Amino acid sequence: MVELLLVVGVLVAMFVAYNIGGSTTGPAFGPAVGAGAISKTGAAALMGVFFFAGAWTIGRNVVTKLGTELVVDTGVFTLETSIAVLFFIGVALLLGNVFGVPASTSMTAVGAIAGLGLAGGVLDLAVMGEIATWWVVSPIIGFWVSLVIGRYFYARLNRLVAMERSTGPLLDVDRSGLIPSVRVHETTNRRELAGTITVVAIGCLMAFSSGTSNIANAVAPLVGSGELAMNPAIIFGGIAVTIGAFTIARRTLETMGSDITELPLTAAIVVASVSSTLVVFLSALGIPASFVIIATMSIVGLGWGRATRPVTIPEAVGSAESPPVSVDALAADEEGEQLPPIGEEDPEDIPRAADLFNPATTARVVVMQNVVPAIATVGAYLTFRFVPVFGL
Repeated sequence: MVELLLVVGVLVAMFVAYNIGGSTTGPAFGPAVGAGAISKTGAAALMGVFFFAGAWTIGRNVVTKLGTELVVDTGVFTLETSIAVLFFIGVALLLGNVFGVPASTSMTAVGAIAGLGLAGGVLDLAVMGEIATWWVVSPIIGFWVSLVIGRYFYARLNRLVAMERSTGPLLDVDRSGLIPSVRVHETTNRRELAGTITVVAIGCLMAFSSGTSNIANAVAPLVGSGELAMNPAIIFGGIAVTIGAFTIARRTLETMGSDITELPLTAAIVVASVSSTLVVFLSALGIPASFVIIATMSIVGLGWGRATRPVTIPEAVGSAESPPVSVDALAADEEGEQLPPIGEEDPEDIPRAADLFNPATTARVVVMQNVVPAIATVGAYLTFRFVPVFGL
């Protein structure tokens, strides 16, 4: 019976990891695939490799935090409760997908485990407080770092990154020999090659950061139960993520995702770099980070910095009439355009409020990003507290 439950638990964990692979591959490699820099198959392969690298190195810190430190008595992690926790994670994430909102898998996983800990009276409030504090601080850091970049450095970065695609393929692959050889196509220019390498590298960084944080969302309950060791858990999770990247992720790659992949190339690089760096840093501390929320605040900060270039930052923050900012504000400048110095722009070029994001849509996203983890927390608590079969 125990062996059967363990098999069921592993399958459920792999299902969660499968969906993680499907949902995170698009945002990571969408810009590269859309630019023709890499194929969908190549993107899936890189996603699997770098996700596993992040999970195997730094990700085990987050697995330990969720699986053994968030609750003071790991005895509550039986096979039955572990499967139930994973079920709540999967259902809550499904709800977010139904509403078209990229919910935070990390917050949802922590919420489900916290519900179990509360029901059993074993939740470590100090660890929970540490995690919650970083959840508040990290998006603020992402916002201000991106704001400064958007205000003072975006125009320069835009000129450096801007590239025009040539008519021919990026690379030529010679398959005539036993070992295929790759060389740069004759029409590919140096700027195009450098830009392409940058976009692919950013995708690899995002895949690595996803591995450092998201692997715990799929396997931490089973590792905490003591029925599955850390290394095989990471291997199972990495395999499932890779399968998801090769299958259901192809659709998200086609649509370029619904988050940072809709941004201009320069903005996508800034948002991905800031968000991924913060996620890797928090994962090294063992903190399950929310890439979705950090990236969202980074987008707002970058756009705000771009839209408020004609005034100083204190004026922008203190003004009651400061315009909201969105993806459209980031796209207001053509790639490679040489913008005038701060304070010398033509007022006609400043993004208008009508061009910015829809407040109602933004409110829906923010609300659902908090509602989904709350549903996982409350559902897990009520189930483990009042359903006798779990014996808590």
